[in-house]
Order: sequence, then structure tokens, then C-alpha cells
Amino acid sequence: MASNTHEATSQAADAAGHGAAAEHASNAGMPQLDFSTWGNQIFWLLVTLVVIYFVLSRVALPRIAAVLAERQGTITKDIAAAEELKAKAADAEAAYNQALADARAEAARIVEATKAEIKADVDAAMAKADEEISAKAAEGEKAIAEIRANALDSVEKVATATAGEIVSALGGKADAKAVKAAIADRMKG
Repeated sequence: MASNTHEATSQAADAAGHGAAAEHASNAGMPQLDFSTWGNQIFWLLVTLVVIYFVLSRVALPRIAAVLAERQGTITKDIAAAEELKAKAADAEAAYNQALADARAEAARIVEATKAEIKADVDAAMAKADEEISAKAAEGEKAIAEIRANALDSVEKVATATAGEIVSALGGKADAKAVKAAIADRMKG
């Protein structure tokens, strides 16, 4: 039993020692603020910063620089392509405007040619109509002259017959030559 007692006493002492260490640790505060460990902390901080610097400068930053250079190249190519397309669009617009002006000029030329052709057709039709009217007028004048000549001849015949009948009705004898001469004299004026 004595050994049990001895063991119990040593366990109690160990427990008291652990309790004192725990109390000492809880009294010390945050380990980062313990001045006795600052040398180690500063050393490992510097080692970590140097490792981070080398990793960033040798691996990460060159990759980032390559990506940025690639982006800049893509942007530059896109800007150059946009400028080229803008120049092509300006050329296409100028060609469109030129084609539009040419089409308008061609349309004006066609309108003028059509007007001239229509005027020539109208002038030809007018000349033909004038010729037809002149021909019909000449035919009409010829017909009128014939009618006038026939009318004068008919008037002369009727006048001769009427004069002969009037003279006979009045009791005289009508000489046909004398009646014709009298009627011809009267018709002249």
C-alpha cells in the first residue's frame, strides 16, 4: 500500500506541476507577443517572405506578365482590325455614294434621251398629221372647187332654163344664144 501511496503522491505532484505550467501558459498571453520567441518569428518571417518573393518573381509574375502581354497583343490586333474594317467601311460608303451618283446621272441621261425620243416621235407625228391635214385640205379644196364649178355650171343651166321659161311666159321668143350671153355677162360681175 505504501507504494500506492507513493504513486498517488507523485501523481498529485505531477498534476500540480501541470497545473502550474498551464497557469504559467495562460498568464503569458499570446505566444506571438512573447519576446523570448521574437527572434525565431522574425527569422521564419524573413524566410517565408524570401520564398514568397522567389515564387512570385520566378513563377507567378512571369505568367501574369505573359497573360497581360497576350491581352495587350489581342487588344492591339483587334484595334488594328477595327481600323481596317473602318477604312473598308469608309471605302464601301464612298463606292456606294459614287455608284448612287452614277446611277442618278444615268437616270437623268435616260430621262433626257427618252424626252428627246418622245419629242422626236411627237414632232414626227405632228409632221405626219400636218401632211395628212394638208392633203385632206387640198382634197377638200379640190372637192369644193369641183362643187363650185359644178354649182356654177348648174346655176348657169338653171338660169338659162329659167330665163328661157320666163321670156316664154311673158310672151316672147327666147333666143338661146342671147340668153346664154346675158347670163354669162351677169355671172362675171
